[in-house]
Amino acid sequence: MAGGGFGGDTGQLKRAHLYEYKITNYFIFACIVAASGGSLFGYDLGVSGGVTSMDDFLIHFFPKIYKRKQEHLNETDYCKYDSQILTLFTSSLYFAGLISTFGASYVTRKRGRRASIIVGSISFFLGAIFNASAVNIAMLIIGRVFLGIGIGFGNQAVPLYLSEIAPAKIRGAVNQLFQLTTCIGILIANLINYGTNKIHPWGWRLSLGLATVPAAVMFFGALFLPETPNSLVEQGKLDEARTVLEKIRGTKNIEAEFADLVDASQAAQAVKNPFRNLLKRKNRPQLVIGALGIPAFQQLTGMNSILFYAPVIFQSLGFGTGASLYSSIITGVTLVVASLISMSLVDKFGRRAFFLEAGTEMIIYMVIVAVTLALKFGTGVVLSKGIGVFLVIVICLFVLAYGRSWGPLGWLVPSELFPLETRSAGQSVVVCVNLFFTALIAQCFLVSLCHLQYGIFLVFAGLVFIMSLFIYFLLPETKQVPIEEIYLLWENHWFWKRFVADTDEIKKPAV
Repeated sequence: MAGGGFGGDTGQLKRAHLYEYKITNYFIFACIVAASGGSLFGYDLGVSGGVTSMDDFLIHFFPKIYKRKQEHLNETDYCKYDSQILTLFTSSLYFAGLISTFGASYVTRKRGRRASIIVGSISFFLGAIFNASAVNIAMLIIGRVFLGIGIGFGNQAVPLYLSEIAPAKIRGAVNQLFQLTTCIGILIANLINYGTNKIHPWGWRLSLGLATVPAAVMFFGALFLPETPNSLVEQGKLDEARTVLEKIRGTKNIEAEFADLVDASQAAQAVKNPFRNLLKRKNRPQLVIGALGIPAFQQLTGMNSILFYAPVIFQSLGFGTGASLYSSIITGVTLVVASLISMSLVDKFGRRAFFLEAGTEMIIYMVIVAVTLALKFGTGVVLSKGIGVFLVIVICLFVLAYGRSWGPLGWLVPSELFPLETRSAGQSVVVCVNLFFTALIAQCFLVSLCHLQYGIFLVFAGLVFIMSLFIYFLLPETKQVPIEEIYLLWENHWFWKRFVADTDEIKKPAV
């Protein structure tokens, strides 16, 4: 699941205690507008599965799938929606987002976070127009590509923007606003799908076209957003950076934080190739855990498959069209509740505790779903109401576990691991890996559901077990550890300490 960001905690530890701030209306406005970028990602996550389960949409673009959907006879119900073209409608967005994040990284670094937010909102708006007015599959795919570019720019810039304007003491909660708005976007999309499914024959156009609303909100809001002080310092606009910092902190006493921003910018500019620096042996923990492992595992939990295709899954399990969309609304509400739980408690109980406890629950729920389907679901069989309700409850419990662990922490933890000199490069890699696996799951899930049937849920259970072991053995607890001291965790870790020894210092001649 897409959302989160990269921390902008650039202050030196020796001056951090001198930082002052107040929660001002200006700061709240900036957070709300910037976080609205998450609603773009969330709305698309929620709307795609709902639209692809609507009869009017299938009749118009995928008549063979519609015909297959109506037939139960000798064909297993797991295969009703098995179509690579149909799944390409969903996954093309994420492949486009993956590619666009490289351009977004350049714009974000050179032109500022605000510029990328504006570009992303414009592209997303155009994509919504294309999709709503589509008359053939080609127009659908083109629209999805524009949406993907918008999400690529938004996921690159918005989380970074939120982290950089947030005071250090509340950075964790502000950082997760992106995840919260993503979940709210999913919920709103499910509610809209539930309503538009009753509008024939063009309800699906309304669902896709309403994506213009969050895009417009994000665009017009961004016109009034300040650039982050960090970005302004990077661009050499020191006076403007100081003014903005005073405004978002609500105080004139910003000298300590401003001095840290300048020092951090100078240190970061000394690194000429951050991507090459990320590959150095001393950065191996951040590369393996933050840039590759956690972003990939976040998508392999099976959660995004449920988000993409919740209506499709419930229809395949024997629910009617309206009932399946209603079930998706329930999961959307659960996801919002889970995000609020995570925001409230993750700094109290720690990252590892949420990963491991919720991971154990997710394994159990996936096994329960698999066993239930193996015993009660088969060729041409419609599930009883009792079994259907039971499955919805189990899936909601799974969503609740994911939504307070791998969902938000899959973005928050990487943001805490990267040192300043590789933070921008690390952000690009995290977004790319996340979108790649998002697209891969979107493209492969329905065909896997068709061939593996209930076994696909056992596969996800096995993957969650593996990633839980990954967290248990390789990730140290980062709760309340200043970013400047994260490197100490690697130096004292039973496995990573062998990689982070300062060999450069050892090789230096004595003086």
